[in-house]
Amino acid sequence: MDEKSGLAYWAGRVLQELANVTRNFDPDPVHDLRVALRRCRSMADGFLLVDPDPGWKQLKKVGKGLFSRLGELRDMQVMEEWVTGLGEPDDSIRNDLLRLFASQEIALKSNAQLAAQAFDQEKWQFLAGRLAARTRAIPSEGLVFQQMATERWQQAHELHRQALRNRTQVAFHHLRIGLKKFRYTVENFLPQRHEKWGSDLRKLQDLLGEVHDLDVLAGIVRTLPGLASEGRQRWQGRIHQERQQRLEKYRSKMLGRHSLWHVWREELPQGARLEQAALARLRAWGAFLDSDVHHSRRVTKLALQLYEGLAREEVFRFSEKQRRILETAALLHDVGLAKGNRAHHKHTYRLIRKIAVPIGCTLPELSAIGAVARYHRGALPRPEHKCLRRIPASARPSIIRLAGVLRLANAFDFSHDGSVRSLRVERSAGTILISSDGYSSTAPEAERIAAARHLLEASCQVAVIVRPSSTAPRVAAVG
Repeated sequence: MDEKSGLAYWAGRVLQELANVTRNFDPDPVHDLRVALRRCRSMADGFLLVDPDPGWKQLKKVGKGLFSRLGELRDMQVMEEWVTGLGEPDDSIRNDLLRLFASQEIALKSNAQLAAQAFDQEKWQFLAGRLAARTRAIPSEGLVFQQMATERWQQAHELHRQALRNRTQVAFHHLRIGLKKFRYTVENFLPQRHEKWGSDLRKLQDLLGEVHDLDVLAGIVRTLPGLASEGRQRWQGRIHQERQQRLEKYRSKMLGRHSLWHVWREELPQGARLEQAALARLRAWGAFLDSDVHHSRRVTKLALQLYEGLAREEVFRFSEKQRRILETAALLHDVGLAKGNRAHHKHTYRLIRKIAVPIGCTLPELSAIGAVARYHRGALPRPEHKCLRRIPASARPSIIRLAGVLRLANAFDFSHDGSVRSLRVERSAGTILISSDGYSSTAPEAERIAAARHLLEASCQVAVIVRPSSTAPRVAAVG
């Protein structure tokens, strides 16, 4: 990530702004510190979707108290700004409100001061330094972050529809939060798009933020004791007018065929590209958990060579969707090792099942990926297994076939040494011949490979013979 926009940069800014704010807790330094903390927290939220490292939650926890106390203080300061601007100097209601806020601000500054003193700067620096290295695993503007932004867009757009339909304060408050999350995702992870969209996103968030501020102020005016009825109504009318002006500005930009919603969506993944982006996110998640990514990549390469070769030899029909499921299952097949070596294939399945289905992927597809990965080793699939019972009966044969392909591919790299570099497939007299560079029929792995081919043979109802390349018929490499 960019050195001036990544986690290391903003974590450092937090410490700089903390030194500034503790001098006076005036509005500007409070705002600047809140921005720096918010950037770090929103980056943590993004990486938590793909990186299970507990450090992300720890980072948020370290900054939570200070962020919350500053938020309470900043909200009060914003209320003071609104009241100052909406009322004349001799307005008794204006002055009553300012006195109320001033008295509350004293306690809020004291709370913020205590939170600043309790902020663990040493732990913050340690966590930020360690986690900053992990952010480099996923490139900014890449498919993973494009998928996240698309997901945030969809969530915010649905909240937009609900707010315009319901027109309640709560609905517009939820819309503000949804749009804020979309903006932060673009701001942190899609810098090229943020350069084009950032100004509009900031203005829209400001409009909805001001609507929320006015709703809060209206509630205070409505419940504040001792106000004359006429004065209360005058202030409520003024607040309502300011609120409606901002909602009209929002609607002017966000309704119709040429609204900003459509502009943003057009530049985010759709169709097949969105499917690729969803799988890229799953693979990024797997890479953070996998202790031997090189092994998983080798197994994936071998599995795809087998799949494409078997499809070419018409053992089964080629399907781009099935190929994607196999590829993703192969890349994720060892993530369960993070939970320990024993029955790691079952741990892998459980971990995949717990993932929230990313937009661009479907629950049946994610279930298929989990099942294929589950059977890359261990017991053969049986009808009574819960793993298979969760999959429609019509889809089970293809899942078992893909598991057979993955099981055999994994056996070829069981030693994790990369000695088997490629596989070639040929059909001869009703038998499938698999020739392999680096394979020896006398090697210790040969017995394991012989056992691993059984699931493929049973699911495809064809005999499979594995031979070293030097004794196998010469055929074109697949993949």
